[in-house]
Amino acid sequence: MTTICFVGAGSVEFTHELLTDLLGFPALREVAVRLHDIDPERLATAEAIARDTASQLGAAPTVTTHLDRREAMQGADFVINSIQVGMHEATVRDFEIPARYGLRQTIGDTLGVGGVFRALRTFPVLDGIASDLLDVCPDAWLLNYTNPMAMNVGYLRRRYPAVKVVGLCHSVYWTVHDLCEIVGVPLDEVEYASAGVNHQAWLLRWERDGESLYPLLDKAIEADPELSRRVRFDMYRRLGRFPTETSEHSSEYVPWYLHSDDEIERLRIPVGEYVRISEQNLATYARTRDALAAGEHLPLEREATEYAPLVVHAMVTGEPVTIVGNVLNEGLVTNLPPDVCVEVPCVVDADGVHPQPMGDLPAHLAAVNRAACSVGDLTIRAAMEDDPAMVRRAVMVDANTSATLTLPQIWSLCDDLVAAHGDLLPPALRVPLTP
Repeated sequence: MTTICFVGAGSVEFTHELLTDLLGFPALREVAVRLHDIDPERLATAEAIARDTASQLGAAPTVTTHLDRREAMQGADFVINSIQVGMHEATVRDFEIPARYGLRQTIGDTLGVGGVFRALRTFPVLDGIASDLLDVCPDAWLLNYTNPMAMNVGYLRRRYPAVKVVGLCHSVYWTVHDLCEIVGVPLDEVEYASAGVNHQAWLLRWERDGESLYPLLDKAIEADPELSRRVRFDMYRRLGRFPTETSEHSSEYVPWYLHSDDEIERLRIPVGEYVRISEQNLATYARTRDALAAGEHLPLEREATEYAPLVVHAMVTGEPVTIVGNVLNEGLVTNLPPDVCVEVPCVVDADGVHPQPMGDLPAHLAAVNRAACSVGDLTIRAAMEDDPAMVRRAVMVDANTSATLTLPQIWSLCDDLVAAHGDLLPPALRVPLTP
């Protein structure tokens, strides 16, 4: 029996989506589903979701719950990771403390000082997950959804090269989906390919019947000036390829926008957006918990299948599928560093995940990506080398932060975040370091 372990199953909305897709496959209706979370209430809610979903789909999975992660992972074939270390309280700290220095963020989960500290408090938990995996299910695939994606996958591949891990993110799919709606072309008639780094890959090819759809996008932008009042469209007009994450995300990965009041107004950038999203997630959890407790069914409508169920189905049945995956570069994108995590098309079949070589990115797009890669590289080095100064250097080279703050401010800000996050961080990195 195929065994799928959910680590961080208390992320209930996401767990619901994944289970709906997994159990919707006839070949996966009798899998073993092991749910793990450190919060007993959230774990109980996740179990209720699993049983409700199975009942509505007519599936018969074996569902068990586990507060002990190692127990949950024992003999698993797949481990799906969707943890958030520190939860909402840590997210608020990641926004409120930088804001005191005048540093603006929108999402704060991928780059910037928010992304760096999210990574640093996630790495110790990844150490435990990887160690357990290698001990109790060494052949399992780790399917990572936890952000910051590139830093987490890069860290795992450097520290635990024996772990079979791929990072999964739906940003490329939804980018193409939304662009197709703008130009009025059905998504199922389109072929596309992207490459770069997670949340900052580039739509290199977007075609119907062998013809590029970019000219239709240019016409749509010309016909609707409001489209140009979004960060991604502004970047596309200047860089020539569309970035594959939302304008909210994209605005904080580059030095051009968030330090400017005029640009924030021109491009309608929602500063602090993720705090609001996090609050909404708490409300969604409460509604889901209460609805299930009242005996209500959760809706099962899904617009697309998430990548993890596609990966599981392809490996179990041998029916190949192409997804977008986050993997160690190793020459896949030849003008990005070989030891960083890149996001490229991947073919998945019974033998595993097969990343597709993409060659060189256009030089200017690689230059933008390399800035993001540097932040991730230094953050990973800080953790692996127990070097608190490297934490500050990672933040120093971040595009948005360095465009906004002085070096003394950056070091002082890092001291404040170290103190605020406390024992969530690796022990060696918990020291103040302002000169």
